Amino acid sequence: MTEPALHPQEAATHRAYDAVVVGAGPNGLAAAVELARIGRTVLVLEAEATIGGGTRSGELTLPGFVHDLGSAIHPLGIASPFFRQLPLREHGLEWVHPGAPLAHPLDDGTAVLLDRSVAATAADLGPDGTAYRGLMWPAVEDVDKILNATMGRFRPPRHPFGLLATALNSVRSARRVAERAFAGERARALFAGNAAHSFLPMEQPPSAAFGFVLGTLGHAVGWPFPRGGSQKIADALASYLRSLGGEIRTGVRVGSLAELPPARATLLDLGPAQVLAIAGERLPGRYRRALERYQPGPGVFKLDYALDGPIPWTDPACGRAATVHLGGTLAEIAAGEAEVGRGGHPRRPFVLLAQQSLFDPTRAPAGKHTVWAYCHVPNGSTVDMADRIEAQIERFAPGFRDRVLHRAESSPAVLERQNANLVGGDINGGLMDLRQLLFRPAPRPNPWSTPVPGLYLCSSSTPPGGGVHGMAGYWAARAALRGTLCDGTEPAPADGAVPV
Repeated sequence: MTEPALHPQEAATHRAYDAVVVGAGPNGLAAAVELARIGRTVLVLEAEATIGGGTRSGELTLPGFVHDLGSAIHPLGIASPFFRQLPLREHGLEWVHPGAPLAHPLDDGTAVLLDRSVAATAADLGPDGTAYRGLMWPAVEDVDKILNATMGRFRPPRHPFGLLATALNSVRSARRVAERAFAGERARALFAGNAAHSFLPMEQPPSAAFGFVLGTLGHAVGWPFPRGGSQKIADALASYLRSLGGEIRTGVRVGSLAELPPARATLLDLGPAQVLAIAGERLPGRYRRALERYQPGPGVFKLDYALDGPIPWTDPACGRAATVHLGGTLAEIAAGEAEVGRGGHPRRPFVLLAQQSLFDPTRAPAGKHTVWAYCHVPNGSTVDMADRIEAQIERFAPGFRDRVLHRAESSPAVLERQNANLVGGDINGGLMDLRQLLFRPAPRPNPWSTPVPGLYLCSSSTPPGGGVHGMAGYWAARAALRGTLCDGTEPAPADGAVPV
């Protein structure tokens, strides 16, 4: 349990802290944990009644059915160099691994499976198997070094030439890579479905990077999810933080920096719009204008279902995976994502679906099931996509509608009300094009610092971007420890921390 709500001005009279973190999403909690591990006193303030941000769960449909309000499947969570060093299992986090990370059904009645084994996946791709192994194996072999190169400390890879080819392909468009690497629709569709997590048109760089990263993680670490709901990630981080002496206050909506209790450092797990709202008057003009120009990405329209049985997939192999991509061929996925990029709403949207209750009985009453699904829409869309999403599910699982007990709809506006960081339904913390991947949220040598002394940013609008991995929080905490929280020498990472 978190401590009772405390107004910031009341907290200001209570005590001073080394650091105050605004926002108890996974990045805010990660930042607080890293600071507390170094011995700093930390207070986390959360506007909502429940911690977690994008990692919250609740009964959205019927009693006894546990749904994830935000993120559902977490390859980056289990792969996170920071999370992997924390004793989160001791604090209640248990990862569930389905039989296969991903299924991608096609109209011929079969499904392509991304198996943990590269060889098994390649065998399902027919004549493209050899090309798939050549494309993915070097990255899978060096996944730890890739993660540390992008999130921690660089170390020489085992397959430098293979990884160089992967790196060069990653900055290209997914369509170009898929069409050049593969001759058949099965391999192209599998790659396109992973690349579509970029929210970019398939013809726009660096959409291919998402195809490589998610495919690599599927083979190397899987696409697991927390038993009991994504809330368990936030709860485990909070439990560990409290064991280190950190404090968390919920129901505290911060309107300005002036409301915060005294602290040497303030870390904001907020997107640029929220940073401007509470700190805009403190920011220099050039930096403020950069935040104002920051582009949100497309939004999502989300559905949660309570079912009276499992989804009746045409290909039963889809029941091996907790994650199912519904979008058919590369051409269809590309057409749908291009339509969203133009500000439209595709008739056949690309749908990302999760069926965790097949592998986690805590999610639903006995014999019942939950489904989590969304499609991409233009930012701030007001178009109801529920029937189009449902038609895509029914297309690959005839009879699905007959199993629906209740359906909960979450438009971009609803998602933003649940989590103010999801501006216009954007779940990625901003557009993931090349410019904003390299310079988020503004061009600075240290993107987690701001021109205001003692003020740091730690949301997914800072590197390394969206996803539940806590690394933006970790790096912001390290920036603060080198800055206003420095006591003369830069502190070494706590035992097991990501090396800097």
